[in-house]
Amino acid sequence: MAEDPSKCIKEFRAELPRVNEDVLGAVRDWKNVQIAVDEDTLWLKGFTAEQAESPEIRQMLDFVLYELRDGLLFKKEALVPTKKMRTALLWSPIHKALPLTFPASNQNYFGIEEKVQVRLKPGIEEHPAAALLSILSEIKESIPAQPDFKLEKIEWTVINDKALFLGIPLLSLPGKTYWEKDGHLLPAGYDFEFKNLSSLLRQQYNKESDKWLLWSEDGTCLPIKKEDLRPMSVSSFRLTEKTREWI
Repeated sequence: MAEDPSKCIKEFRAELPRVNEDVLGAVRDWKNVQIAVDEDTLWLKGFTAEQAESPEIRQMLDFVLYELRDGLLFKKEALVPTKKMRTALLWSPIHKALPLTFPASNQNYFGIEEKVQVRLKPGIEEHPAAALLSILSEIKESIPAQPDFKLEKIEWTVINDKALFLGIPLLSLPGKTYWEKDGHLLPAGYDFEFKNLSSLLRQQYNKESDKWLLWSEDGTCLPIKKEDLRPMSVSSFRLTEKTREWI
């Protein structure tokens, strides 16, 4: 009886011009994928069927995905092979072959000039909020109405015209919420593009864990020294308001 082709496990190969190597950052954390260099071409293998159909793959320019059958490469749904697969390639895990780099950026966020350029992407997991960034003018009437037992669990600091609150549970105030990961404060609904990036960034930029790293959706970051945070109270907030009036 002939074998049902639909039950065969497909084996994939892909090629990409070496000059377009940067696009592989989107799949660098796929540890099942391996990569090899053949002059001006990058070859990849090890994709699962789900990965082969993923948005990360479909969005890559000049990325050609093949099915490997008996040493021949077939484009999707093609009956005739395009070429033979090269042999004797030196394969390496993609997450080891493509080192992470942190290029400098001169973008400005809350007055900070030197940045780490990192990409955030919408996340699929929900996380409890650990920080809140509010505009001072929008909350000045609400703070005195907060009960003391809620305020005493909160630390805070001022960033230009905004107040950053940390603590659980957070105050019921308007503003932007963040969740915590390895000392990073990430916007609610977002995560790092690469899963292992948070620990690498902590080792490089917050080794002593003496700061909070506050991230925006565009990948810029503001370090907040933990020693600059102070216990939240109505008197502390009012004193800050008075000080700002004198400046």
